Parts: sequence; structure tokens; C-alpha cells
Amino acid sequence: MNHRPLHRPTPTPRRPVTDRPGRRLRRTVRRLAPAAAVVTSAAVAVALVADPAYAAESLEQVVTNIRTWLVGILVAVATLFLTVGGLRYAAANGDPGEVEKAKLALRSAAIGYGLAMLAPLFVTIVGQWVA
Repeated sequence: MNHRPLHRPTPTPRRPVTDRPGRRLRRTVRRLAPAAAVVTSAAVAVALVADPAYAAESLEQVVTNIRTWLVGILVAVATLFLTVGGLRYAAANGDPGEVEKAKLALRSAAIGYGLAMLAPLFVTIVGQWVA
């Protein structure tokens, strides 16, 4: 009897669906599109709201200028955190540590936007204390 094992060729491994270059790019663009929309809208909002802060004629104008600059800076920093969080989330590829870092950055962005919305209230309160 012939007891040699049958030769079976090993199949070539197929690439996972997630590693296909075109699909991976589309997935990344799909994930980053909302962040890009928020960044663009925030930049437009800052450009429309921001006044140049020249020499002020009254204390009220100084408070208004401080409020404008404070909101602009907070929105810019929050947008930066939103962008970093979105990029980290897109690049995490399922790594739990990176996903947590991305969630922390997105949470920080939400806090920054909340502070930007409350900044005029804080500046008004401080302005009333001073005046």
C-alpha cells in the first residue's frame, strides 16, 4: 500500500475587505467628512464674528472685544481637539487604547464648545463686577 499523504496546495490568503485600498480611503473620508464640515463652519463663524480689537473708547467696548476674542480662541481650540479626535478615531483601527484617546479628545472638544457658548455670560458677569 502506498501511504503517502495527498498533496493539497495551500490556498493563498485573501486580503481582508478592510485592507482594500479604495475601500479604506472611502471609509476614512466618510469618517472625516463630518469633522471637516464642523471645522469649516467654525472657521466661517469665527471669521464672521471676529472684529479687529482696536483702541476702545469705553469699558463696554473693551468687554465686548474680550468676549469676541475669548469666544474665537475657545472655538479654535475646540475645533483643533475635534480634528485631532476625529483623526485619532479614524486611525485607531480598533485599538482600544487609541479609541479611548480619541474619545477623550472628542469629549474635550465638546467641553470647549460648551465653554465657548458660555464665555459671553462669564465676561458679562465680570464686566458687571468691574463697572
